Amino acid sequence: MNILSTIVTFIFVFGVLVFVHEFGHFYFAKKSGILVREFSIGMGPKIFSRQKNGTAYTVRWLPLGGYVRMAGWGEDDNTLEKGKSVGLVLNEQGEVVRINTSSKIQLENAVPLEVTFADLEKDLMIAGYVYGQGDQVSSFKVTHDATIIEEDTTEIRIAPLDVQMQSAPVLKRLLVNFAGPLNNFILALVLFVLLVFMQGGVQVTNTNALGEIQENSPAEAAGLKEGDEILAINGKEIKTWFDLTEIVSQSPEKSLSLKVKSEDKEKNITLVPESVSQNGETVGKMGVAAPVKKDVLSKITGGVRLFLDNSLGIFKALGSLITDFSLNKLGGPVMMFEYSSQAAKSGFTTVLALMAILSVNLGIMNLLPIPALDGGKIVLNLIEAVRGKPISPEKEGIVTFIGFIFMFGLMILVTWNDISRYFLK
Repeated sequence: MNILSTIVTFIFVFGVLVFVHEFGHFYFAKKSGILVREFSIGMGPKIFSRQKNGTAYTVRWLPLGGYVRMAGWGEDDNTLEKGKSVGLVLNEQGEVVRINTSSKIQLENAVPLEVTFADLEKDLMIAGYVYGQGDQVSSFKVTHDATIIEEDTTEIRIAPLDVQMQSAPVLKRLLVNFAGPLNNFILALVLFVLLVFMQGGVQVTNTNALGEIQENSPAEAAGLKEGDEILAINGKEIKTWFDLTEIVSQSPEKSLSLKVKSEDKEKNITLVPESVSQNGETVGKMGVAAPVKKDVLSKITGGVRLFLDNSLGIFKALGSLITDFSLNKLGGPVMMFEYSSQAAKSGFTTVLALMAILSVNLGIMNLLPIPALDGGKIVLNLIEAVRGKPISPEKEGIVTFIGFIFMFGLMILVTWNDISRYFLK
């Protein structure tokens, strides 16, 4: 059951993060007039596919995130190889409206063709030998919104140049590239706010006042009440919640003299913190919680503060990685699986907290100016905006390929290091 819950948690967390990221690219591409050829939930072999408004929405067997195929964006392929056997469905004007490249299905009344030439981007033409008509080459005009059935039977739109990524204005392309990380930031912010609401409010730590008093605790036995202020412990002034917890945690089973202000009256009491085990250490506990602000505005601002604190923490970690590089400071899917295991044991709230932290992480990491990442593409967009003209596709392809090789090699090293840390130790 532990393994099953870990797998389910991992799929849930990873799937939501990737889906939200890809949906950002999808939404802004649609708004920018860029053709989104496919939006997939999951990876691998197809289970289901339906085309609507030019996009094929697919569900695939491996429930690990998903992807979006935008026309002219990196890995998208819009070519037909010479010698390929296809079936052409024509309209009443003799123009191609569907191209079947799959051997798994046969289309009624399709013209069987061996391709000699195909241009599905500029001239929208396809030519070849029609089976049964000898060696004469036949040419066909392809309609702008024609579809092509791929080998796995997924039917997608062809991608003429005017609907490809590079045909959109540079500002719109920049927004499309930024939209993925942006969605991860939005998800993280929503989750942090939700966590604060689920916890009932925001802890107030810049005060010496007490929050809820636990039943049968040393604090209750000493007569402390919610709202009491701890002015001093053993003569040391207490100003914040951290001043209080520092002394108490270091004093298990030790008698403490507290100066307390309760209902505008000061009094002295004695309290002995109980001894508890925490993270392998013995610490003192008096059984009180920090005061909590429960109004809606405080909960929202508390969630925003958590988001900002975690973002700042990631930037600090990146700085540490640059000044003192170590693979142990990085983590991949294996580390995420291990964290999912720990979160699954702690409950749904911990899973949401993990998702929020990883979503911030994913957003920031994707904005690093490394080719093949969204940040690298944004840098190319900015360079184009400054130069007033795009970088040549050949140079951009080389830069992206180098970035891909770098990221692929780094992922292999990080994954092996994670396996060594978590499973071979």
